[in-house]
Amino acid sequence: MAATFAAPSTVIGLGGSSVSPIKAKALSSSFIKPTLRAKNPLRVAGASGGRFTCFERNWLRRDLNVVVLAIGWLAPSSIPAIDGKSLTGLFFESIGTELAHFPTPPALTSQFWLWLITWHLGLFICLTFGQIGFKGRTEDYFQK
Repeated sequence: MAATFAAPSTVIGLGGSSVSPIKAKALSSSFIKPTLRAKNPLRVAGASGGRFTCFERNWLRRDLNVVVLAIGWLAPSSIPAIDGKSLTGLFFESIGTELAHFPTPPALTSQFWLWLITWHLGLFICLTFGQIGFKGRTEDYFQK
């Protein structure tokens, strides 16, 4: 029984015939220009030093000036505008209040969540616009 499964067999109907591959012919016309194949930049020899990459080598473009701009968020958030208290002060005060009963997490109705979200939203907006503005200026994006 095992010998019958191991023996080579032919498919009925294709016994001795061989299927020839279909050759694609280039179509040409006097109305259109001859087409050129686009080169894949990943396959061009020496395009990226022998490595296949999809992004620039320095895609993050880390710059410490944006971190300085983020520290600049402390200045506007430290203005005492909310009942004589600053957003930073209220946020840090709520952290202290929540740490007083440390193993227990903050309640959903705690002011901590409002100050946390508001303070970090302002920080991330400052970071985003700082990155756009600083990098746009250094790469001459805003030139007319």
